[in-house]
Amino acid sequence: MSDFFEQLISQEPAVELLTQAIAQNRIAPAYLFAGPDGVGRSLAARCFIEQLFCINLPEHQEIASIQKRVRQGNHPDLLWVEPTYLHQGKRLSAAEAAAAGVKRKAPPQIRLEQIREISQFLSRPPLAASRSVVVIERAETMAEAAANALLKTLEEPGQATLILIAPASESLLPTLVSRCQRIPFYRLSREAMDQVLRRHAHEEIVANEPVMAQAQGSPGDAITCWQQLQTIPPELLQAVTQMPRTPRKALELAKEIDKALDTEAQLWLVEYLQHCYWQQQLQAGIIHELPLRRLETARQYLLNYAQPRLVWECTLLDMCQLGKVC
Repeated sequence: MSDFFEQLISQEPAVELLTQAIAQNRIAPAYLFAGPDGVGRSLAARCFIEQLFCINLPEHQEIASIQKRVRQGNHPDLLWVEPTYLHQGKRLSAAEAAAAGVKRKAPPQIRLEQIREISQFLSRPPLAASRSVVVIERAETMAEAAANALLKTLEEPGQATLILIAPASESLLPTLVSRCQRIPFYRLSREAMDQVLRRHAHEEIVANEPVMAQAQGSPGDAITCWQQLQTIPPELLQAVTQMPRTPRKALELAKEIDKALDTEAQLWLVEYLQHCYWQQQLQAGIIHELPLRRLETARQYLLNYAQPRLVWECTLLDMCQLGKVC
């Protein structure tokens, strides 16, 4: 296994396919890195690009400098594209939107303008490497117009390789998938999860069973869940995990949740509570499916843009009436 991929844990099939492609000098014009979020797809793309850019490296250049430029995103032959929000006529990444305090009502997406920028980037020959590389994260967020525009680029990529990162082949247009070589990625075992999280100094996550269960074999999701957990006021988290015993407490808690958390955070909280209650019931040796079903119904209502406070009021009142198992 190549040293370029030493940071990537438990994705041996992907590493084998990519290293063999380089060893045999059979680099595809386009790849689809397909698999769950947070299991190393973006890391694998970076490692692959570093090795590609180090092929036939001139003597005066060092591998470390190439790797640094790729990791910092300032290599002249690399374009890394991610979904954006549109705010006051400007495109913002998820990180930029969060830093600016932009209220996000719809998920980000890969926009037609970004596909046009890819075409412009590929219209010139590579400057420092043997080929240019474009990475499109969360390619499944492309609207149909953007996907059709990308199709034209995939048909004639020139001296370039495109890497599309998506959850599965089914999440993209079949015409796009047909022009890509699929590289599979899989969820990690519990042991591999522990190894990744401890390597990144997240020992506290390993000990949190609801977060580990919610992540379902994805270290990236585990870290995201843990960060989200830290944003919820401790007193609110304690109240909601214990659940109210009276209708009055249920209504007060619903009001507090709606006031303290935006819809995205509420959706996350529903899923966290599902895993939390499941763990509590396993420890008690008594399984009650109805509270979990009520939470799943609440999640569906929130996804369909129902009024959040009303959703929580109905959910918590129902759970109080289910024998006070919450």
